[in-house]
Amino acid sequence: MKTILVTGGCGYIGSHTIVDLIEHGFNVISIDDNSRSTDIALSGIEKITGKKIKNYKVDLKDYNDTRAVFQENNDITGIIHFAAYKAVGESVEQPLSYYENNMFGLINLLKCVEEFSVAHFVFSSSCTVYGNPDSIPVTENSAIKEAESPYGATKQMGERIIKDFAHVVKKTSNILLRYFNPVGAHPTSFIGELPIGKPMNLVPAITQTAIGKLPKMFVHGNDYTTRDGSCVRDYIHVCDIAHAHTLGLQYLIARKNKTQCDVFNLGTGNGVTVLEAIKTFEKVSGQKLNYAIGPRRAGDVVAIYANNELAVQQLGWKIKYNLDAMMKTAWDWELKLKEAEDLLKQQSLLN
Repeated sequence: MKTILVTGGCGYIGSHTIVDLIEHGFNVISIDDNSRSTDIALSGIEKITGKKIKNYKVDLKDYNDTRAVFQENNDITGIIHFAAYKAVGESVEQPLSYYENNMFGLINLLKCVEEFSVAHFVFSSSCTVYGNPDSIPVTENSAIKEAESPYGATKQMGERIIKDFAHVVKKTSNILLRYFNPVGAHPTSFIGELPIGKPMNLVPAITQTAIGKLPKMFVHGNDYTTRDGSCVRDYIHVCDIAHAHTLGLQYLIARKNKTQCDVFNLGTGNGVTVLEAIKTFEKVSGQKLNYAIGPRRAGDVVAIYANNELAVQQLGWKIKYNLDAMMKTAWDWELKLKEAEDLLKQQSLLN
């Protein structure tokens, strides 16, 4: 059984990917310092899979601590690298923090990949590398425009670092997965998106407003050149994204050319406006959302969605969940969290 290291394994996409990897026969360990996550996801993973995941609370910026994980686990054959700061707006406000965390963590990890001869490396990239594209849908050959945020710039730089690395370190095969806007939760509701503090992404902002955690949510601008004035994004279910990472790893295992660094878009191929996403949530949940139109947010691109034909053809990837299912599983997860919080409150009162 091949052992795969998932960085950011307690995070949103990382935890769902661990489940998918286990379901497809891989042994998994995790690195997550829990600076942007909690270890709650580990118990959820165990409930779904019956497997207990070893997580190392290691900051990837610390090279010695990172290297120690590889010394202890000399059977790591592949890495899926999620661990990074990822909020567009926050990156505009705190650029140095994003460059330091996202770049140093990646470089230290790749040093270990080279030293310990890790065979396969999957990089969790983003559609933000395309900037404001000249035309949509974007393909893997679309121009890489100037990044609209420091977060996007770190993904562009990360891809370049890995491509240069691939030319030199020929014993490791590499793949870049540019995913669009992951949403939803595992259908069991045992794991889902759990932002620390105020949510930066649309769907947790929607569900937290609907459940009453937030009094109101804001749509960042309604004067863009789109069909209803709000930004257009390609929302894709997190379980579909997770499975694409498993397929990407299997693709690398089967691939002969180690120096080649393949790139795949991971999106549904459908552009959905922010306001359309809100209306879909209201439809599937039966909840009327309290929202208002606010000013534009720095770093947001106007519209972007994917051409996913390459991933479909070469990885054998199939989209399983539609927008209704994305919103329903996200709402089910929020309701499950509320149920757990209410139970804890009752227990504290009894004690």
